[in-house]
Amino acid sequence: MRAIVCLLSSLMLLCSSSSAMAQGVAQSTLEKVREYRAIYIGYRESSVPFSYMVGDEPMGYSIDICDHLVEAVKEAVDDPAIRIVKVPVTTSSRFLMLQSGIIDLECGSTTNTRIRQQQVAFGLTTFVSGVKAVVRKESPIMGIADLDGKVVVTTSGTTTERIVRGVLNTRKLSARAKAARNHPESLAMVVASQADAFVIDEALLAGLVASSPEGSKVRFLEDNFGFEPYSVVLRRDDPELKKIVDKALREMMGSGQLERLYNKWFMAPIPPKGINLRIPMSNLLRGLIQNPNDEGN
Repeated sequence: MRAIVCLLSSLMLLCSSSSAMAQGVAQSTLEKVREYRAIYIGYRESSVPFSYMVGDEPMGYSIDICDHLVEAVKEAVDDPAIRIVKVPVTTSSRFLMLQSGIIDLECGSTTNTRIRQQQVAFGLTTFVSGVKAVVRKESPIMGIADLDGKVVVTTSGTTTERIVRGVLNTRKLSARAKAARNHPESLAMVVASQADAFVIDEALLAGLVASSPEGSKVRFLEDNFGFEPYSVVLRRDDPELKKIVDKALREMMGSGQLERLYNKWFMAPIPPKGINLRIPMSNLLRGLIQNPNDEGN
């Protein structure tokens, strides 16, 4: 039922904003928000603890950040009654939905890369994650070097695919790559011995393993494949919204609010099972809070 409601919401938005989309979203986001008195937020359904469903409600670190950004947008348009409409997105649909005007901000677990900056814009970095792998507990694999000749799964549409290929090529390892539709499916492939390792951002992986009934069947490798800077995503060529987003994020960083949100989602029990991920803030992220940027990787 919830999926049907979300689909109907998206279709209603497509109809209501058809004039803007016909012009390639010629309206700025703030003009669109003023006209329709609503802002549309894209969220992920299973990216624990950034953006995920608890019952019928999306919640998480990125959702909390975007709720604050929405308040800044309301202030900018001088309309506290602006509606917030949250729309589910996937790794495959998120950028298209931004570019076409179906959503105005994407608040999930999206990595800022220079390649992606050619399609969309990013706010200041709000999280930096290492890229890790899990294997079955009984697996003899102890590090990246042991992946030679193995099957490595990543989630389709993520930057992890590129990172894994790069690491394997650099180390001249002949691992076979597979791609699953989403993170739970990737983990299930490892548990079912359809793949030997699942590689994704460490924080997402920790959240997935902690919340999955299959989590006890896998273990983490110590090796790091790389690092991923996360950020809120918005349309390109919308400097007005970009300025509002970055100003609000700087204020959150300067006031300590961002660190409090971090501790809420990474260092304390989180819904629905009250699991504590216990991922201390990295020195990389602390440095970015002191000196914010949106450079990506």
